Amino acid sequence: MLNKPVLMESLIVFVIVLFVHAVVWDRYSWCAVALAIQAFYAQFKWDRLLQLGGAVFQFRTAANSGLLPASMVIPLLGITMKERCKSAGIVYFERFGIVVASTGMLVALFLSVIAVGITKPVPTNTCILTGVAGSIIIYTMKHSLTVSEVIEVLEVLLIFVYLSMILLYLLPRCFTPGEALLVLGGISFVLNQLIKRSLNVIEGRGDPIDFFLLVAVVGVVLLGLFFTVLFIFMDSGTWISSMFFHMMTAVLGLGVIMPWLYRLIQRNPLFWLLQFLFQTQTRVYLLVYWTFLAASACGIVFYQNAKRSSESKKHQASTITRKYFHFIVVATYVPGLIYDRQLLYVAAVLCLAVFIFLEYIRYFRIKPFGQTLRHLLSLFLDERDSGPLILTHIYLLLGMSLPVWLFPRSCAPKGTLSGAGALVPYSGVLAVGVGDTIASVFGSTMGEIKWPGTKKTFEGTMTAIFAQIIAVALILIFDSSVNLNSSYAWILVSVSLVSLLEAYTTQIDNLLLPLYLQIMFMA
Repeated sequence: MLNKPVLMESLIVFVIVLFVHAVVWDRYSWCAVALAIQAFYAQFKWDRLLQLGGAVFQFRTAANSGLLPASMVIPLLGITMKERCKSAGIVYFERFGIVVASTGMLVALFLSVIAVGITKPVPTNTCILTGVAGSIIIYTMKHSLTVSEVIEVLEVLLIFVYLSMILLYLLPRCFTPGEALLVLGGISFVLNQLIKRSLNVIEGRGDPIDFFLLVAVVGVVLLGLFFTVLFIFMDSGTWISSMFFHMMTAVLGLGVIMPWLYRLIQRNPLFWLLQFLFQTQTRVYLLVYWTFLAASACGIVFYQNAKRSSESKKHQASTITRKYFHFIVVATYVPGLIYDRQLLYVAAVLCLAVFIFLEYIRYFRIKPFGQTLRHLLSLFLDERDSGPLILTHIYLLLGMSLPVWLFPRSCAPKGTLSGAGALVPYSGVLAVGVGDTIASVFGSTMGEIKWPGTKKTFEGTMTAIFAQIIAVALILIFDSSVNLNSSYAWILVSVSLVSLLEAYTTQIDNLLLPLYLQIMFMA
């Protein structure tokens, strides 16, 4: 029997794909439509494999596979980026958008082929659809990509295959297939870009903050892989192992990551970072303000844990309590988006590296803080944290930061895109910080009419849409760089579709919703 929430989620994704297709209307958007149809059928094969326990790896069980919504994110991002850069006349990034779209389609096809290959009996109709969609995509790539671009796409696919085998084995129940596609596909693309740029360094070419993001992401991932392998042979909870962890972190950071970054930006990374952070008085004020907000977030964690220890019954943080962090993140990102986006870009990269490093300390029980972090963060666990890692706070940071990191600055000569595209950096704030938070708070406190097959309420979704429209109006008032050019109807449609997706998806909404809102704004 077909799952109604999955069908509604798929319908919403199809509508978004068709909207993008109607705006772009070229061979790449036709490929996206073919991929969406194929992924819809392959998604049910994955769902069946998860229910029967027939998947090769252990995936998160409290959700469906999420293959369709995840499969369309990277291709649609590439297609919309291509169109924006084409209209701006930036050929290099137009080609880059085509590579991104082609890579996303090929990786998504690979996951579908796996599901079809291990399903017994072999699903004939899905096999035919997968073959047709694959043929359309490969034919388009053959007539669109240069030889070097084809090699780049295949490199990312190869990295994705090996990275998936390693991380899905080491981290059981941390991802659904769709979340693995998004996270591991993104890491694979970043790693390939870093290798490519490291081998073709041209002095003065490229923005240092872009290199900083690439090196930071790859650095923390490699650090985690190194210590995972190491602690197979050692007990990570001892003082000797903990001292070795801190020592090797310093060695890898100063001996590998810093020289790597130095090669890319052609200057001392520490001096560059300090000079960048304290370059203007506005940046100093923002850093002081963000430090205060970080201290407030830590205060909430300590207060809730003190409240737990004082109660006799088991205490778990409520939904509203968890949304306090969403409000803090909104208060963090909005001033950065208005006053200094480059500082926000770098600060978000630093924060991501710190979050992942602290998760390593918690996961490996590194002394002296590992056990303390386990105790403090266990209060905020929910059903999505079913694996060995706690990822929800990292997903929240990623959801807010990805629109800032993925904003095509080179294709926006005045620092902002025209029309609804001007709101692209605000996608995380609107979708997660405002929409998801308001929907959760109002839905859990006042909601009565539930969407069919879900726990989400009609009242929560409607208040989320209304709150995001109010937020857009406030952005127009306080951010003079935003000029929507009468694209209000498109913004309303975009916000409504993403809010409906929030009501029906069982994937990590903190990661999925901002990306879809960004796609709609860029289209």
